[in-house]
Amino acid sequence: MNDQRQPIIEQVWNDRTLLKDESIKTIIRSIINDLDKGQLRVAEKINNTWQVNEWLKKAVLLYFPIQDMKVMNEGPIEYYDKIPLKKNYIDAGVRAVPGAIARYGAYIANSVILMPSFVNIGAYVDVGTMVDTWATVGSCAQIGKHVHLSGGVGIGGVLEPVQAAPVIIEDNCFIGSRCIVVEGVHVASEAVLGANVVLTQSTKVIDVTGTEPKEYKGFVPERSVVIPGSYEKNFAAGKYSVSCALIIGKRKESTDKKTSLNDTLRDFNVPV
Repeated sequence: MNDQRQPIIEQVWNDRTLLKDESIKTIIRSIINDLDKGQLRVAEKINNTWQVNEWLKKAVLLYFPIQDMKVMNEGPIEYYDKIPLKKNYIDAGVRAVPGAIARYGAYIANSVILMPSFVNIGAYVDVGTMVDTWATVGSCAQIGKHVHLSGGVGIGGVLEPVQAAPVIIEDNCFIGSRCIVVEGVHVASEAVLGANVVLTQSTKVIDVTGTEPKEYKGFVPERSVVIPGSYEKNFAAGKYSVSCALIIGKRKESTDKKTSLNDTLRDFNVPV
């Protein structure tokens, strides 16, 4: 990504006194506006590899100190914050149910459905995705096309350190109820997470479909069907069970992505 504003953001990042300059404030606000419209994104897939645009995370962090705290009223509800809420859902083609909250600077694409939920600044939610009741999409998280984030799902945010990758959920994934995906974990396309799967950078993701286990960390391969699991670990005080995630199968490439998600889970006796 070549953007003439990038070197300016890098300069301001190293010298915060420049934030007093009104022209600098205008540049930062223009970047947040581009994030809000989806014209820029914190991470993007280039040549099949995800690239983090650290300078955009810096721009988000620099946006906070130039904003004043103020009272914001949305109908009878009062807020007191620095970041306004997104508006104009009808123009964006987004269905936002009462109780849905998305902050300005988050991109919500056409045909997304927001149930009562929360989407933070810098996040990117692509076409046709469902953000179900009480699901949260953290700052700078990247959610693909036609993803289903089920009720109570927690997608972690990341701003600092700026070099840290955000959580990435690729196209056509199904994230089951009460799953937690944090710390820049990458879930590849069409994967299915059963209810209550917890994924951090230290969580072992163990493929148990072969004769020998295969282990991943911070990554779920495409079309994987994943459930919560545990393994035994020795500590000074004895042997205890430690949480992990188990890959118990693969979705078939030929299955219809929209109708097969629940069926896929049931095929492996996995709760949604």
